[in-house]
Amino acid sequence: MNLLRLALAPVFVLALAAPALAEKLPLSVISGYLNGIKTAETAFTQINADGTRAKGMLYIQRPGRMRFEYAENDLLVLASGGQVAIFDPKSNQVAEQYPLKRTPLNLILAAKVNLGQARMVIGHTEEDGDTVVVAQDPEHPEYGTIRMVFSANPVALKRWTITDQSGQRTAVLLDGLQEGVKIGPSKFSIVFETERRKR
Repeated sequence: MNLLRLALAPVFVLALAAPALAEKLPLSVISGYLNGIKTAETAFTQINADGTRAKGMLYIQRPGRMRFEYAENDLLVLASGGQVAIFDPKSNQVAEQYPLKRTPLNLILAAKVNLGQARMVIGHTEEDGDTVVVAQDPEHPEYGTIRMVFSANPVALKRWTITDQSGQRTAVLLDGLQEGVKIGPSKFSIVFETERRKR
């Protein structure tokens, strides 16, 4: 029996040490990572609330700019100049627009991300070695939440899920952000895109 206990001792030590190996990233580290992103691009897969999927390319230029190009149609979602414009070829109007601040994406596109701000983060956990952060606008929690998943080594944003005002969830899975890329200014111009589509 004593020999069995000695043989199993390393197993128990490893079991006790396992949680320590998968500690969640501090909010300060995640804030620093997001603030360090200036430009980035990646392929993405979007999972909509009804279970349908769409693929495309995502472009980011912080602060305040993001562009979703969908591969299977001419749909485009563009955040720039404090506005979000949805260019849907099925719509009767060129673009539907609303303020960027009304979507939780505004939290990661802000000029300075500070997840340590009071009442901003409402969830901060570790799942399967990743860090999960759920954040909201502390002044307007009714705008919804963003659930972000980060890998630890290296620190990288893997995916996010937006829960809107009505409780509908939209997930975006990233295929590895490539940072420091050059992106032309017209990519983020709502005016340019509007004029292009009128031709």
